Amino acid sequence: MEINLAGLLPEALLIDLPEIDAQHEEIFRRIESLKAACFGSGPVSFAEFETLLDYLEYHFASEERIAKAVGVDFAGHATVHRDNLHALQKAFAEVRNGARDVHSFLRYAEYWFERHIAVEDRPFAASVKNSRAKSGDGLRPASSS
Repeated sequence: MEINLAGLLPEALLIDLPEIDAQHEEIFRRIESLKAACFGSGPVSFAEFETLLDYLEYHFASEERIAKAVGVDFAGHATVHRDNLHALQKAFAEVRNGARDVHSFLRYAEYWFERHIAVEDRPFAASVKNSRAKSGDGLRPASSS
């Protein structure tokens, strides 16, 4: 799997929606930053975990906004997002209470996003691009890999 030279997001996880690809990159950058901080000897900053969760809400809202703008049905995808956010918030509460390890939380978050992008965001992006093409909304050619 080739790595995108711009950052941490592997090319296989690019969905060719620049705004969303940039947000996915930011999610993985934040997870990696938290992993690095957790391997230090100092205490874990829970505030940084909270900003990750806040950013996820922002990202999910961005996808919903894009879907709405082009008329793509997003109800099922939105449910997946809500369920994931709820699960991550619950797991983070367990981290705060000492019932869950920060590393397992971060591994879960990273794996979930890799799978979600590959399985659910890729078809979402195709639907957005198809809708844009039908409406003549300036669809740019797909990037070559």
